[in-house]
Amino acid sequence: MDHERQRMVKTQLARRGISDQAVLWAMSTVPRHLFLPEKVRAHAYEDRALPLDEGQTISQPFVVALMAQALMLQNTDRLLEVGTGSGYAAAVLSLLTSEVYTVERSQMLANIAQQRLDQLGYHNVHVFHRDGTAGLPEYAPYDAISVAAASPWVPLPLRQQLAHEGRLIIPVGGRSEQLLLRLKRRRDTIHVEQLSGVRFVPLVGEHAWDN
Repeated sequence: MDHERQRMVKTQLARRGISDQAVLWAMSTVPRHLFLPEKVRAHAYEDRALPLDEGQTISQPFVVALMAQALMLQNTDRLLEVGTGSGYAAAVLSLLTSEVYTVERSQMLANIAQQRLDQLGYHNVHVFHRDGTAGLPEYAPYDAISVAAASPWVPLPLRQQLAHEGRLIIPVGGRSEQLLLRLKRRRDTIHVEQLSGVRFVPLVGEHAWDN
């Protein structure tokens, strides 16, 4: 699996524009296959999303790397992730930041992810089971926020929890296709950039989709 992971980094990431060396190192380090159900582990290092339980998915490696690179992370950053899923992206992000706070609406997925992250030694990742569209105000502000599900708009609580000079990455659009946006806070102003077209599962919660 290690050989397949290194080949993934070289052929799927570096050749397609992922140039941040820290991101490439993190992607080459985290064992993606261990974050997948046994039945799909053989496909772990293919560049595609794969199914998890409860209708959720693990994002394709290129999208995980693209979002991590777009966040422009420093190793002193505190990061909020919305949509823990398997915990894979949180593990990658934990190697690039100081602390990762990640929120999952499925109790089962949250429990599995926390157990897996603890077993693999990602001790700076903290998993919470709640509505991720409300963020985690008790630990705000965050230097970076990564949203791994598609919203019809940028939830207000997430914008409010972004630190000065903070960056927020989120897919915004319809249920089938979205644009990946990067928001940067400059004091009381938020600058928005469009990065690429993407496809994510819907972000469900009080401040996004109803179901």
